[in-house]
Amino acid sequence: MPLLRHDDRLSVAFVVPLQGPTGIYGPSCLACGELAVEQLNAGAGITGRQVELVVVDGGREPEVVAAEVGRLVDGGRVEAVAGWHTSAVRQAITRRVGGRVVYAFGAMHEGGDPTPGVFLIGERPINQLLPAAHWMREELGVGRWAILGNDYVFPRVTGTTARLALEDTPSEVVSETYVPLGTTDFATVIDGLTRQPVDGVIMLLMGQDAVHFNRQFARSGLTATLPRLSPAVEENTLLAGGLAASEGMYAAAAYFDGMGTAESSALARDYYARWGRWAPALNAVGESCYEAITFLARVGEVCGSLSVAAAAALPDGHFYSSPRGLMRLDGNLLDQDVYVAVADGLGFRVEQQIARVH
Repeated sequence: MPLLRHDDRLSVAFVVPLQGPTGIYGPSCLACGELAVEQLNAGAGITGRQVELVVVDGGREPEVVAAEVGRLVDGGRVEAVAGWHTSAVRQAITRRVGGRVVYAFGAMHEGGDPTPGVFLIGERPINQLLPAAHWMREELGVGRWAILGNDYVFPRVTGTTARLALEDTPSEVVSETYVPLGTTDFATVIDGLTRQPVDGVIMLLMGQDAVHFNRQFARSGLTATLPRLSPAVEENTLLAGGLAASEGMYAAAAYFDGMGTAESSALARDYYARWGRWAPALNAVGESCYEAITFLARVGEVCGSLSVAAAAALPDGHFYSSPRGLMRLDGNLLDQDVYVAVADGLGFRVEQQIARVH
């Protein structure tokens, strides 16, 4: 195969975690990102150019990640940024290169970011966590919540949003606890849960931290009496936690493997055909990476370029189809259908759609 000239290639900094607490998501991110690139390059690529991913390990300290992305942008090595990583990493990257390149952030997020060229294409509390909490009150009688999250911007802002939003409803947040990324011992936290007047736990823990908590929570015997709800737990977390830790675990997301919609089934068919039955878990995190790459292609198709100035012309209210179904652009955010699901063994069973695109 002949080498591509620089002008024939569009390079994207693909920021995904390969180490640390969120490194558990890395294999799914890489597999989904590579599938997206292969599919695009089998056609017209992005604006007629073949796509190349330059992988950046997003599992390191935010400023370290941002410095690497900055060097790539400064040197003209990449023309866009995409992937799944924490909001702390996103904020550091935005401080370093914001407004210079289009940036498709695939993860669930805490709210808006007005930086030109930044698109937050994941779920947000208003259409993810809050509708799920209301559903669990109606269906399971969970009204008093304890929030447990990692100590950085997404869990803290999301926890505050949930507490304020539930104040005038039959539900309430009884307590909030935040622990550093990388926490492995939750004995004190779990002991506190047994002493509080709570009906359920909102888990805003990431990756391996969620695995450690779920295992210890199961050993404490609380799984049968305290349901857990998370916007971040996915199939990798269930698998790593083991069967006993999945009891009473609920998740809210726009994508689950096996959810059975026409759009999600098409991605699953292509994913397993490409990577085989022992592929990394196809989950909301991996799908968000697939979608971050294909979103860049959508910007290029509609705007004719991936420049920040061109992307500003992407029309508000623009609709397009993705593995998550119909998506609607709302400024630099996306509205999408969201579902609540319950752990069923080491997978999820979708219970109900809790938010819809309008």
